[in-house]
Amino acid sequence: MRVLVACANGSGTSLMMKKSVEKALIGAGFKITNIHHCAIAEGKSTAKNYDVVFTPMNFVDMFKGAKEKGVTVIGVKNVMSPKEITERVAESDLAERFIK
Repeated sequence: MRVLVACANGSGTSLMMKKSVEKALIGAGFKITNIHHCAIAEGKSTAKNYDVVFTPMNFVDMFKGAKEKGVTVIGVKNVMSPKEITERVAESDLAERFIK
C-alpha cells in the first residue's frame, strides 16, 4: 500500500504523523510499500499516486480531487495518536482493499 502523509508545511507534524501512521498500519496487518510525508501543496498534486492520504482534519477537503480518483483520504484530529489512526482506518475501506 502506498501511503501519503500531508500537513501544512510538511516538516514536523507530518513526520510525527508518519510515525504514528506506520505504527497503526503495521499493527493492523497492512503492508506498506511506500510512505511519504510532505506539505499540503505537494500532497495535493501527488495524492493520486497513492492508495491512502492521512492529513489533519482541517485539510481533508483539499484532497477532494484525489478522493474522486479512488484514493482513500483519512482525516485525523490527534496526529500523534496511533490509536485514533487505527480507529479511522477501521472506519474506512482500507482493510477490504488491502488485507487479504
